[in-house]
Amino acid sequence: MEFTVEIWLRGDNHATTATIAPVAREPRAWTDADVATVLEGMLRALERARHPETALDRPIALRGFSWIVSPFETGGVVVALELTLGAVVAGPFDVAERDLTAAIERVIAAQREAAGTIR
Repeated sequence: MEFTVEIWLRGDNHATTATIAPVAREPRAWTDADVATVLEGMLRALERARHPETALDRPIALRGFSWIVSPFETGGVVVALELTLGAVVAGPFDVAERDLTAAIERVIAAQREAAGTIR
């Protein structure tokens, strides 16, 4: 599935748009692994906007950012991630807000447990 992300870098007065295609399934069918891949794709797009030379396979940790799943005015939901570097927003996705929120919470908690970090 291909979708666009809007990227705002701190210190810039404009947003840029990138297209990423991290998963094959539609949002209602996303597994937790798909959700992790989407979040990683969003973070990579933000990093590449600031540092285009960054390797595409650079390891990504799902920590150190704020996130929200929010209803979109014309339907569906968007996912927004905010870091010191800037922010990235993806969507809208045709999936229930509560379902995507729960999936993101599970994915982040699972990575935290795997890394042995404390909440």
